[in-house]
Amino acid sequence: MGIYEKSMGWIREKLNPAQAVIYSESGVNQSTDQNLTYVRAFEKLEAVNRGVNMIVSAASSLDYDVKDKVADGIVTGMRQKQLNTLLNFRPNPYQSAYDFRQNIFTDLVLEGNVFIYYDGTFMYHLPAANVQIITDEKTFIKKFTYNGTVDFRPDEVFYFKDVSNDSIYRGSSRLQAAIRSINTLYSMQEFQESFFKNGAVFGLVLTTENTLGQLAKEKTINYWMSKYNPKTGGKRPVILDSGLKPHNIAESNFKDMDFDVSIRTHSEKIMQVLGVPPILLAGGNNANISPNLRLFYLETVMPIVKRFISALERFYGYDVEAITTTVSALQPELKDIASYHSTLVNAGIISPNEARLELRYVAKPGNDDLRIPANIAGSAANPSEGGAPPKPKEAK
Repeated sequence: MGIYEKSMGWIREKLNPAQAVIYSESGVNQSTDQNLTYVRAFEKLEAVNRGVNMIVSAASSLDYDVKDKVADGIVTGMRQKQLNTLLNFRPNPYQSAYDFRQNIFTDLVLEGNVFIYYDGTFMYHLPAANVQIITDEKTFIKKFTYNGTVDFRPDEVFYFKDVSNDSIYRGSSRLQAAIRSINTLYSMQEFQESFFKNGAVFGLVLTTENTLGQLAKEKTINYWMSKYNPKTGGKRPVILDSGLKPHNIAESNFKDMDFDVSIRTHSEKIMQVLGVPPILLAGGNNANISPNLRLFYLETVMPIVKRFISALERFYGYDVEAITTTVSALQPELKDIASYHSTLVNAGIISPNEARLELRYVAKPGNDDLRIPANIAGSAANPSEGGAPPKPKEAK
């Protein structure tokens, strides 16, 4: 056994009790084509994959500022610096903070639920699809069970969920409202694959006025397939006798079926359900993209992040804030910033030098005094106090 296998064994046995089960399920696809799950839709459909990835990537890119303790959390003994390390650097021995966030936000979008195990030192993501909530009429939640084999106490797992109209315990997938479009897109994709595997031919019938026995029919079919194999694009010449004539079953083609329009329509519906403006995928000029990107963050990404923050504050008791200064879409326009500071200066709230420093300009001598607004009595007589100079009196 190598060093890596030994170290992974130690992690599975000592740190996360469910890791052995998670590890054994790695690479196992439990869904089927007949039962299209949201996870499989994410894997198979481009629109779903792109939309979910945009949300998850945007939410995962934010770091967190851990502020003062504001309440008693569910767990005790958590230090401010320790929580900062877990959220921004190393949540557990084998994941980066970004990878950890990707796991939990993917679960929130696809499954509607996020479960995180805290062992007193590290945080571990528990795949939501395999977590059962065992309820209790007195304590609300009796325990959490992973895959029916590993139990966790309520104070070992903190979880948060998306909106649900039928459960106070579990949330619903954001893709639930788009299930019809998802199934339609998947069916269209399956049809396309079969169509091209069949040599881009809908169907072919060989007709003859002669009567053929069953054996003759089988020989004719085998001969035809040996000469013309749609899967390999076979175009070898075929000699037909016995009065055989080929006919297409359908005269339609892909262009007639208008697949492109249908795919685009259903893809846009999925984007709308996810809260991703379709223009962000289609591209366009900056004037159109910038306001839509800001809307995407304000209406889709930040509410997801706030759910995570709310769960953190309840579980650990610290005030936590997402750091958004690195997200250009959430920053105001330069002209708006200038107008805002100009208003504060002219209202006498901040000095000109304070405004310059906030805008990252060097302070200038003589600009440290507050201006007195022009609507305050007496200020207009002194231009140095911010008022306008008095108008000269007209000669009588």
